[in-house]
Amino acid sequence: MKDKPTVLYDVPGPRARRRNVLWSVLFLIGLAAVVWWVVASLADKNQLAWAKWAPFFTDARVWETYILPALKNTVIAAALAMVIALPLGAFLGMLRLSDHIIVRSVAGTVVEFFRAIPVLILMLFADAAYSEFTDVSPDNRPLYAVVTGLVLYNASVLAEVVRAGILALPTGQTDAAKAIGMRKGQIMTYVLLPQAVTAMLPALVSQLVVIVKDTALGGAMLGFSELLASVRPMSANYGANTIACFTVVAVIFIALNFALTTFASWLERRLRRGKRTTGAVVGVEAVEELAAPGEHPDTRGEP
Repeated sequence: MKDKPTVLYDVPGPRARRRNVLWSVLFLIGLAAVVWWVVASLADKNQLAWAKWAPFFTDARVWETYILPALKNTVIAAALAMVIALPLGAFLGMLRLSDHIIVRSVAGTVVEFFRAIPVLILMLFADAAYSEFTDVSPDNRPLYAVVTGLVLYNASVLAEVVRAGILALPTGQTDAAKAIGMRKGQIMTYVLLPQAVTAMLPALVSQLVVIVKDTALGGAMLGFSELLASVRPMSANYGANTIACFTVVAVIFIALNFALTTFASWLERRLRRGKRTTGAVVGVEAVEELAAPGEHPDTRGEP
């Protein structure tokens, strides 16, 4: 007699199915009512008139003067923050796994300190610091402050992501690397970190999306000319079309983040496929190259 398949919940009966259908219909009706109310309210306030939306389709100046320069600033700030925060976060994450308690404690203090402070406060402090202690021009100071705040906060978060990804690997990986005489730095660089990258990618991409969105904080508080900050001058010059401006900016943010997540998904699939189809074997020569010069890996002590 075959075993019955296990399920995580009881199969709903006729009454439960009718009740689920009823709740689904009520939810759809409520959602449609909310959408209708929003659209009707916007129409009553003349926010859906073609004149409010026409500049984005008929006037190239709105893109050349406001949107594209703001988009450029947003991409520059986000790209700089990503390029700096990723290696810094990986470095701090590896330091938190150090065998030396002083190194581990210092790295942990830095990570917990900057992770606990809101990114907006970090931007404001950075702006004040650049104004007080450096010769950075007022025109460039908002960009510097935004990038500094994003790097300090997101590097601390990424450090925890890296640490969690490495700790999630089986301990046998480290034991096998030690058995062939690899030092701890080599184990981290050549064994643990490459394997942890694939598992960490979803969390890393989520944090990179946060970086893109948090650039808007610089426009709100520091006068940084990013996408969200372009709404006010656009609305003032094109007939108070605030809803249309916010909608266009939101669509651009969605497109940026969608492109980022799509690229990350493609990269993750490629990495997983490469690991599944790779059958390379590490030879004796490669092991000897990883070992210290002049030392045979089989005769070395514990790293």
